[in-house]
Amino acid sequence: MLTTNNPEYEKLHETALKAPSSSGVYLWRNHEETVIYVGKAKNLKNRLSSYFSGNRAIKTELLVSNAASIEYITTANEYEAFLLENNLIKKYSPRYNIQLKDGKSYPVLKITNEEFPRFYKTRQVHRTDGASYFGPYPDSGALDTFIDSLYKVYPVRHCRTFKKREAPCMYYHIGRCKAPCCNKIDKETYNLYIDEIRSLLEGKGTETQEKITAQMKEAAAALNFEKAARLRDGLRALTIMQNQNIVEDFAAEDRDYIAHWREGELVSFTVLKIRDGKLLGRDNYRVESLNEDDELLEEFARAYYSDATNLPPKIFIDEKDKAEFLEQWLKQVENGKRKTESLEGGPASPSGVPPFANAHSLAATSGLHTLPQDGVAPYLPQGSILERVTESSSRRDIAALNMARENAKEDIIRRVRERGDMPALNELKDLLHLPRLPERIEGFDIAHIGGKFPVASLISFWKGNPDKKNYRYFRLKTTNGVIDDFASMREAATRRYSRLSNENAELPDLILIDGGIGQVNAVDGILNMLGLDIPIAGLAKRDEEIWRPHASHPICLPRRSDALRLLQRVRDETHRFATSRNQNLRTKENTVSVFASLPHVGEKREKILIKTFTTLENLAASQEAQIAQALHVRAPEASEILLAARAELEKRNETKNAKKTMFQAQLGSLSSESEQKDESYASTLADAALE
Repeated sequence: MLTTNNPEYEKLHETALKAPSSSGVYLWRNHEETVIYVGKAKNLKNRLSSYFSGNRAIKTELLVSNAASIEYITTANEYEAFLLENNLIKKYSPRYNIQLKDGKSYPVLKITNEEFPRFYKTRQVHRTDGASYFGPYPDSGALDTFIDSLYKVYPVRHCRTFKKREAPCMYYHIGRCKAPCCNKIDKETYNLYIDEIRSLLEGKGTETQEKITAQMKEAAAALNFEKAARLRDGLRALTIMQNQNIVEDFAAEDRDYIAHWREGELVSFTVLKIRDGKLLGRDNYRVESLNEDDELLEEFARAYYSDATNLPPKIFIDEKDKAEFLEQWLKQVENGKRKTESLEGGPASPSGVPPFANAHSLAATSGLHTLPQDGVAPYLPQGSILERVTESSSRRDIAALNMARENAKEDIIRRVRERGDMPALNELKDLLHLPRLPERIEGFDIAHIGGKFPVASLISFWKGNPDKKNYRYFRLKTTNGVIDDFASMREAATRRYSRLSNENAELPDLILIDGGIGQVNAVDGILNMLGLDIPIAGLAKRDEEIWRPHASHPICLPRRSDALRLLQRVRDETHRFATSRNQNLRTKENTVSVFASLPHVGEKREKILIKTFTTLENLAASQEAQIAQALHVRAPEASEILLAARAELEKRNETKNAKKTMFQAQLGSLSSESEQKDESYASTLADAALE
C-alpha cells in the first residue's frame, strides 16, 4: 500500500483519531508545509478517521502518502464549514482539490431601498445602493423555496418596477398583494411586512415563524394539504436560511477577533482575521505565562500588533480581558501606520511577531467566521480600535469570538497531548512523594440514585491523558439498595485489584479516589489486605483538598498548580463516566415493559400485548379467551399469562398502598380519615411536597 512508504503515517492517523467531533474544515500539508488538500466535515473525527480505514481509493492513498501533517479549524455548523472550505481552496489552490466557484456567485436575498420595497434573489451585491442584503446562501434551491413561501404569506409587491396604476393587477385579486400601486395600503402598514421579513432573516422572527406554523396547522385542519405542504417547505427552508454564518458577510471593514484558552501555565491565542467580508485566516500562538487571565490579552496584543501593517481597523476582544492601556497604545501604532498602504487581507506572518513568552505560530493560516452587520455596544470611546464583545453585542460578534475561543481550546488539548502533561506528573511525584512518575493513574467514583443501580467507574489516564480503551465500570452487588459509599469503594477496589494481582498484570502508579479521607482509607484497607503497595490519593470536591491514607491534614495546592489541574481532570472524568452509566441503567430499567416479564411472552408477543391491552390493568381485567385469541396460544398458556398479570398487578397495588399509608402517616391528618378520597390525598401530598 502507498501509505506504508510514508514515515508520518502513524502521526497522521493519531491526529485523525484525536480530532474533535464538531463540524469544521481540515487541511493536509506536505513536507514543504504546502497545503495539498482542503476538506469540510460535519464531524471532523469521523471524516479524518475514514482516510485510514477500510478499502481506500487510489486518490486517497496518494493524498495520505504525500502528507506530513493535518490541521483543522472548528466551526459552529456545517454551513460555515462549506463557505470556509471555499475560501481556503481559493486561497491555497491545493493540488488535490477541484477549484470551487467564486463565493461572490452565491445567491443572496435583496430587499430594495424603495418607498414600497420588494425582495428577490440575486447574485450581484452593490454596497452603495442602500438595499439590504442577506446571505450568501450556497443552497440556492432552499432560497427559492423560502422566497416562494414568503410571497404566499406576505402580500407584498411582485412587480420589478413600481408604477402608479388605476386598477390593481392579478396578485391583488388573489390576495397575494395589497396593491400599493393603487393606494390600497399605506407605506407604514406595508413596511410592517418588510420588517417582519427582515426579522426572519436576522434570526429574530419567532412570532413570524409561529404565524407560519399556525397557518400550516389551519390548512391541514381544513384538509388543504397542498397549502400546508407549501408552508411546511417554507419553514424547512427558513431553518436552512437561518444557519448562523460568520465566515462571510457584506460588511467591508477588516477586523480581528482575539480569544485565548489556558491550562495551567499553557496559554494558546487564536486570532481570526476577516478581510473584505470573508474569513481568510486563523493564527494560533502558543505561550507560557503565569499572569492572571485578564492580563494575558494586553500583553499578547502589544507583541502581535507591534508591526503597524498588521493592525486592522477593528479588534474584537472579550469584555473580561483587561485593556486599560491597550487602546491608547494601539492608537499610537495606528498613527504611525497612516502613511503606509492599506492593510491587505490574509493572516499576518508569524515571523513578524516579536517574541512573547516563547510564542510561536501553529502552521499559521486557515480560516474562520464572518463579520456582523450590526455593531456592538460602545464600551470604548467613539472611533476606538478595540471593541468589547458582551451579551448585548451582535450575535455574529459573539459567535466569532466563541469560535476563536474554541479553536484556542482545541489547540491547548493538542498541546497537552503532545507534551504528555509531564510538568503535572513531575509535580505530583514530588508532592505525594511517589516512588516513580505516575504515568498510569486510575480513578474511581461511585454513582447511584438513592442506592439504586449503584455503579463504580474506573477510568485510566496514561501520561496525563485519558486512555479510554482501559475504562471499566462495575455493577455493584453488595450495596444495591443501600447508600454506603465506603462499602461501594471497597467492593470496586477488591474486584479490580484482586484480578490484576491474580493475573500478574501491570498495576497503576497512582489511584485517585473521588472523595475524602473516608473513601481513601476504605480503599487503602483493601490494598493492604491484598498485599499491594499502590499509592492512593483522594480529591474532595468541596475545597479541592488532596487526602492521603490516614492523614490528619489535607494537602492544599494553589489554583494554578499543574498537579491539581491533572487530578481535577481525572476526578471529573470518573464522575462523568459513572454518572452516564448509571443514567443508562435507569433508562433501560424504565423502558422495559412489564409484559416482558410474563410467562410465555417474548419480544413479538410483548408487542402484541402492548398493542391490544396497552396497560397491565387492562390485561388483568381481560378474559382468558381474549389473550388466547390475541396471541394465538392454547388455553393453558393464556391462563398462566392471565394469572401472572393479576399477580403482578396485585403486587403493584400492595406497594402503592404501602407507600400511600407511609405518606399518610407523615401527613398526620390523613391517617384517621379512612374515607378521604384519592383526589384529596394527592392534593394534600402535593402541598406537602411544595412546602
